[in-house]
Amino acid sequence: MSVKSAVKDALSLLGKKNFVLAIHEQSFPVLPEEDTGRGSPYSRGGRAFMEFALDLGFTGLQFGPMGQVSRSNPSPYDSTAFSRNVLSISLAALTEEPWARVLKKETFERMVEGRPSRDKTMVHHEYVFDAQIRALREAFEAFSQSPIRPLRDDLEKFREQNRHWLERDALFHVLSGLHRTVEWWKWEDSTDRSLFEAIEKGDAKAGKRRADLLTRFAADLDLYSFCQFIVHRQHEVSRDFMHSLGLTAFGDLQIGYSHCDEWAWQHVFLKGYRMGAPPSRTNPLGQPWNYPILDPSLYFAPDGRYGPALRLVRARTEKILSEFDGIRIDHPHGLVCPWVYRTDEAYPRKDPFEAVQNGARLFSSPCVDEHPGLARYTIPERSQLNLDAERYADDWVRELSDGQVERYSAVIQTILDVARDAGCNRENVLLEVLSTLPFPLKKVMGKYGMGRFRVTQKADVRDPGDVYRSENARPEDWIMVGNHDTKPIWLVAKGWFRSGEARDRAWYLASRLVPEERDRPSFVAGVLTDPRRLAQAQCADLFASPASNVSVFMSDLFGITEIYNEPGVINERNWRLRLPSDYKEIYEKRLTEDAAFDIPGALAAAIRSRGREFCSAHTGLIAMLEKKRQRT
Repeated sequence: MSVKSAVKDALSLLGKKNFVLAIHEQSFPVLPEEDTGRGSPYSRGGRAFMEFALDLGFTGLQFGPMGQVSRSNPSPYDSTAFSRNVLSISLAALTEEPWARVLKKETFERMVEGRPSRDKTMVHHEYVFDAQIRALREAFEAFSQSPIRPLRDDLEKFREQNRHWLERDALFHVLSGLHRTVEWWKWEDSTDRSLFEAIEKGDAKAGKRRADLLTRFAADLDLYSFCQFIVHRQHEVSRDFMHSLGLTAFGDLQIGYSHCDEWAWQHVFLKGYRMGAPPSRTNPLGQPWNYPILDPSLYFAPDGRYGPALRLVRARTEKILSEFDGIRIDHPHGLVCPWVYRTDEAYPRKDPFEAVQNGARLFSSPCVDEHPGLARYTIPERSQLNLDAERYADDWVRELSDGQVERYSAVIQTILDVARDAGCNRENVLLEVLSTLPFPLKKVMGKYGMGRFRVTQKADVRDPGDVYRSENARPEDWIMVGNHDTKPIWLVAKGWFRSGEARDRAWYLASRLVPEERDRPSFVAGVLTDPRRLAQAQCADLFASPASNVSVFMSDLFGITEIYNEPGVINERNWRLRLPSDYKEIYEKRLTEDAAFDIPGALAAAIRSRGREFCSAHTGLIAMLEKKRQRT
């Protein structure tokens, strides 16, 4: 038996259905000769990394949102809902067949050589953004001048199939260039600011403006379509490769809409309010996300069919499930009981943090004087509210009828309907529910038997009822040490040693991983010799939990101590961490130093946590897992 097959058997023995590696597309490693300053899953290095993940025992990859980002903001959670990020296009592939060598090899090599820094662990976003667009423009010019019949036919088919979003996104790209900003509400031309909203209302002037733009900027629109065609085709090839390996691909349905999306579909969004996160244990000040909110009055048409708001939800979900095998739903509170705050001119609170702290739940506020406009959307009666609680508290709503839960479920039901039609298993629809679980969301999750996220580094080990403690997980849950919004466990563990929390953590993990009480003091003593051992124990705790689904973020796997993203902060390092081309050597070296997650060792520890009788039936498997891994 190989270590790889032992990992597979151990996952099955421990009841784990999914074991996924979470990594965003820009963080993928690439080969040195294709390193333009950014990662891509569509590169040769990206495919090799997928094989590496398979070799470690992962059953799938969890990607972040893969929409188009702007030059000034690399956050994937502010990216477009439909257009894909052309920065992930493998330019090396365009210098070869089957892309008819539309890009000169010299152009690509100059881009590789021109990287502003030799730093292999950081994304050089601005450089890649500018250089990639120039290279794609050159490729398009070559494509336009060559009779590449099969590719041209495929491009036209792609344009026709995606016309409902492609034209809007392309026109936004053109207009934001004309007006020199993606902040469309600052555009001087009022027709341009609300082009498609006016068209939806039958405005003849807007229709004429659209026709004029389509003619005047036909070449720019063709370039946009060409780039989207390439990135979609490369994604399709990449997904097929993952399937050939037996890996599951999970996409990310972010809660936010980009400036492009809001401009293109502004007629379906609620005026005068934005979505954010209320105060919580994770963010006591709340977070003014500034995202638009779907207008509830447009969920359904008078005849009961989908209205324009839910048609947009359906279109987004259909697209992502045509490209992935499952989806992570980002902040599902925003789909069930969104926290909203006023932004209309009549509202006196101008500071966004003050506004978000004084917000309210969109569907749960029949009696909040500061938000009289929300009363029409309220689902519970006043008698069903806990008026002594903060209105962002989980128990603000304390009871609901089945019919009321049905109303709260409208968006989730739409997503699940699409998943069913796409043949996607409901278990592959993930809800990123973290520290807070408002009662309406809890009831909706219960209605569909959906799990939540358990981020174990956040657990209060002194509180037996804490939601992040691993023993409180349920089989339908997803459990992880951390994610893209947390500090890497290797950094957190050092902090526990400095603060004195390490001892409580060690004893807690002993109760989870060491079945015999008499053996726990020696386990604790060993863990307390080094923060790295504490981090390894945290990894083992994932597999010992009742949760059927385990996720590991790339930083935790590889022993990275740099922070990938600091939530609520805009800085020059967020979203820019990537794996270097020599990641395999780095991982193997750190394994020998106990400084990267030892997956086989963690699985062995989880099996041992089941007790002597269970272990005695699986001694061979444990021995194989604990054997020093041999890699070539």
